[in-house]
Amino acid sequence: MKKKRKLPHILLAYRAEEALKVAVAEAIAEHRRNGIPIAVWREGKVVRIPAAKIEARESYSKYSTVKKKR
Repeated sequence: MKKKRKLPHILLAYRAEEALKVAVAEAIAEHRRNGIPIAVWREGKVVRIPAAKIEARESYSKYSTVKKKR
């Protein structure tokens, strides 16, 4: 039986951050499509941004790591 190798914690952190960025981009896009404002934190206060003013950004950036040579 083959042993499963555990991913290094750093690689796992990159993958978690990448998943979070994708989820946020999808949530913002859904709010914009449905005309629902989003709430953000600016200068110590909660501010609601109308759907028409939501800025579209790059959905996420993909991280890659260099594999170790054996």
